[in-house]
Amino acid sequence: MAVKTILTEPNKLLRQISKPVEKVGNVEKKLMDDMLDTMYAANGIGLAAIQIGVPKRIIVMDISKDENKKEPRYFVNPIISNKGTLKATYEEGCLSVPNQFAEIDRPSKCVVEYLDYNGEKKILEAEGLLATCIQHEMDHLEGILFIDYLSKLKRSMIIKKLSKNKSTRIVV
Repeated sequence: MAVKTILTEPNKLLRQISKPVEKVGNVEKKLMDDMLDTMYAANGIGLAAIQIGVPKRIIVMDISKDENKKEPRYFVNPIISNKGTLKATYEEGCLSVPNQFAEIDRPSKCVVEYLDYNGEKKILEAEGLLATCIQHEMDHLEGILFIDYLSKLKRSMIIKKLSKNKSTRIVV
């Protein structure tokens, strides 16, 4: 297991649509393990494979609050089959859009079909933070970032700030 580099906006790979996984094998399990290590190291609650440069339809997440009781979840080829009509607003952030946060409205409930870590088909009825996190991470699989839900002005200000931070970083 290894901690990978997380791509940050602006990066054209983040705008790429991820490809379906044909089967969950050892390569995919290693990728999910690495993704989880990377997400925990960055203090995140969700990560899509494309965020570490792998265009596969895989996401991992752990919304548990207890550091000692981790509850990792793995979603391979997730598909939302039903979204609730009620909206919930959460302040979202993203490991690929560091230090930027915004309130985003999303359906408060969703039903997601997916393959788990072992390639078994599952159906999950999610609500609240879990539903929001699933939708946020699934957007990554379509090349969409949470900032795409903001006004053009707010989005361009954030991207400009991120671009400036990238160019002024010094790696030692």
